[in-house]
Amino acid sequence: MYEHYQGLIFDMDGTLLDTEPTHSLAWQHALAKYGMHYDSLSMTALNGAPTWQIAEAIIRRHRSDLDPHILAAEKADIAEVMLLDTVKPLPLVDVVKTFYGRRPMSVGTGSTHALAERLLRHLGLRNYFVAVVGADDVQYHKPFPDTFLRCASLMQVPPEHCLVFEDADFGIQAAGRAGMDVIDVRTL
Repeated sequence: MYEHYQGLIFDMDGTLLDTEPTHSLAWQHALAKYGMHYDSLSMTALNGAPTWQIAEAIIRRHRSDLDPHILAAEKADIAEVMLLDTVKPLPLVDVVKTFYGRRPMSVGTGSTHALAERLLRHLGLRNYFVAVVGADDVQYHKPFPDTFLRCASLMQVPPEHCLVFEDADFGIQAAGRAGMDVIDVRTL
């Protein structure tokens, strides 16, 4: 089904790895000390955004003057510890294994590069990918195309010959802006 694409790009959280419930719980823990709460339903629109942008939206909603980068770092520290105990691959990993050695593949994620590397290594998946591009590897994050364009460049595949697997609206918009075909894994 994906044979005519020269390169495959995968979002990580919610696409390759089942991390969403843990991220939500980590937000709850990080926000509790500030008397704030995380409403996962209202935050769904920000799926795929870097953690500091989500922190910025939460702070704005609570009319707080916290530094979003500090809050994001606190959440990331909590999430990393929790994820190493709970993270599991999602069924789309079968596509990765099927195309390993047949097509260059990469991960383009709203998570930090270091966290993505750590989780993929922890699950024995890192070697399947030519490159991992995290939110801290680009200036403009999803919904801008930079993450996926960098993936294509590192795979040495023209963007129009790449297919992106995504589970978030921001990522789907980013893939379209990059001139790539995209599969919304929420519909699989």
